[in-house]
Amino acid sequence: MADTTGPSTAANCLENLKSYVKTQKGLILASEIIISLIIIICYVSSLYGGYSAIAICEMVFAIVFFVIFMMELDKQIQVIHWVWSDLLRAGIGFLLYLITSLICIIGGSGDGARIAGGVFGLIASILFAYDAYTIYLNLRSNIQHTAAPTNDRV
Repeated sequence: MADTTGPSTAANCLENLKSYVKTQKGLILASEIIISLIIIICYVSSLYGGYSAIAICEMVFAIVFFVIFMMELDKQIQVIHWVWSDLLRAGIGFLLYLITSLICIIGGSGDGARIAGGVFGLIASILFAYDAYTIYLNLRSNIQHTAAPTNDRV
């Protein structure tokens, strides 16, 4: 029989969620998820819904990395370098949001939802750029603090 005296798995997951959202990385990822959802709503309600694919992909990637970092699976699955993968995700998200937002703002005359999606996309590109910058600083500090192996034998 299962032991029912300890805390349930759902309660443990909820506590992990609450504590991870209070960290800087958790807040950034949660903000990326929320703003991507807002962009999806704007693009879907516009006349040209094709731009919503980028927002959907970026939201799914942000959710995946949020869950991986929240549950500390990055420490268990060491086949992938999660910090570099997160930097790649944030950098690509920045570029894609910047390009599509500029296209939507410039060519979206008469379509208010498309322009709103473009404006939120510019905000998202700033958020993704900030995320990439913080990841870069984290990588840079880890590289500087790691000592290189030396051979003291002569």
